[in-house]
Amino acid sequence: MKILIVGGGNMGLTFAQSFINSKIVTHEQMLILEKSMKKANELKKLNIGTVYGEPASYIEDTDLIILAVKPQDISLLFSTIKPFINEQQVVLSIMAGVRIDTIQDHLGLQKVIRAMPNLPSQIGTGMTVFSASDAVTRIELAMVQNLLSASGKTVYTDKELMIDAATAISGSGPAYVFYFMQSMIESAKQLGFSQSEAELLSYQTFRGAIELFNKHDYTCDEWIQKVTSKGGTTAAAFSSFHDQRVKEGFQDGIAAAFARAQELSRV
Repeated sequence: MKILIVGGGNMGLTFAQSFINSKIVTHEQMLILEKSMKKANELKKLNIGTVYGEPASYIEDTDLIILAVKPQDISLLFSTIKPFINEQQVVLSIMAGVRIDTIQDHLGLQKVIRAMPNLPSQIGTGMTVFSASDAVTRIELAMVQNLLSASGKTVYTDKELMIDAATAISGSGPAYVFYFMQSMIESAKQLGFSQSEAELLSYQTFRGAIELFNKHDYTCDEWIQKVTSKGGTTAAAFSSFHDQRVKEGFQDGIAAAFARAQELSRV
């Protein structure tokens, strides 16, 4: 199987390295198209496949084309690669907000898969939600899921709208975690800890909580009850959270992210 990744940025590079490291493809089977000469030269030094600076007939010979460019670049992208596309190829897009039918219309093919990975995919612990057009066969879908799984966990949905929902949850989600971690760090410093001590307290608490959660079958609510004693410190914190509608504010933020993802999809 020969794969072409269009766009050698963070996610394009992440996928290329994941596929090579997982031995899903060989170096000879991995192609990257990167229009920036500086970036292309950097990619060549990494020895992760053949790097091209311009589209050409080599595109026609690939089995899967992965679109990993910024959404604002799609007009130029579509016009430059369309002459080399054949209608039997499968396209996997990780471009935020670009709908399946938009890709189909501009590239003149029907087999399109749309995916939303997140930042931890860079270290193999990502979360990717994906959907596909009806023209994609089960074998092709399984092939792409196998590729996506090289960078973490995957969830398939037959409703493309859920890609926007995934954008609001797992796509933006790492930033939410960092936000709460930073809040804990700042609170720890206010209570007298040094910067390094505050960071350790926060990082290790998040890491330990996740590992504890993964080793047992308790729900989040059950874990909260295990930590919370009546009249204790955790109860005092949650009483304050409740009074300030922290949970509702957080959910409102996710709803705003979802609404924005839908807006982008309609552009």
